[in-house]
Amino acid sequence: MTRTAAYGMLALAAVLAAAPHMTRADEKRENRGNDPFLQVSSAIADCAAPLGPFETDREWLDEAHYRIERGNSCWIGGRCRLANSYDYDKEIAESVTRRLNSLNASLQWREKTSLWLTLQRRFVYLDGCVSRDFDKARFVSALGETADVEKVIDRTTRRP
Repeated sequence: MTRTAAYGMLALAAVLAAAPHMTRADEKRENRGNDPFLQVSSAIADCAAPLGPFETDREWLDEAHYRIERGNSCWIGGRCRLANSYDYDKEIAESVTRRLNSLNASLQWREKTSLWLTLQRRFVYLDGCVSRDFDKARFVSALGETADVEKVIDRTTRRP
């Protein structure tokens, strides 16, 4: 076998090994876990919307065991009053919305951001764009003070 043929076979093997993990463009993305996903502001133009909790059927199946384990470990460990940490998310979404309404006067976050929130297992994922003069640390801290929120994960980017 020539060296070129061997490289070709290795490349084909790599493509075939990766094939089950590739997502087809026509696969429908859905919020299969019914995780709260909220766009809360839209002041910055051209800020790309995040994928949020939307995933393909294959991604959902790949994640299922891990999601069940993460959801129940909080209760098993005695850190949650509900049997599954995902059960908190709808209630947290309502609380976060109330908190955001009270924060706007002091932080002007609606005027300085384009933000989306995804809530999963007591975590608030913060995605989007913020202006350079926005007090992001104070905003993230205020979100983290919401009842039952375990952690706020900031995935925003600064835009002029």
